[in-house]
Amino acid sequence: MVGAALQCRVIYLGLLFVKQNPIDAIPDLSENQVIVFTEWMGRSPQVIEDQITYPLASNLQGIPKIKNIRATSNVRNEFRFILFLMIT
Repeated sequence: MVGAALQCRVIYLGLLFVKQNPIDAIPDLSENQVIVFTEWMGRSPQVIEDQITYPLASNLQGIPKIKNIRATSNVRNEFRFILFLMIT
């Protein structure tokens, strides 16, 4: 009889503490990345591509442990997404 009461109390306290424990159940599994943003107002996408995107891409290729480099440019700016290898 005493054992059953003790078990109920332990279970109750265990559930109470589990509810109060701040656990992040979903870990961050996104890739490690850096976003490089450059802006040059009033220039065409071709000028941005020739004078910013290509030289920047050439220099970034030398960084170790890069998985992928993506780029997009429009009338005023350019975005460069640099994805790094996941190292555990």
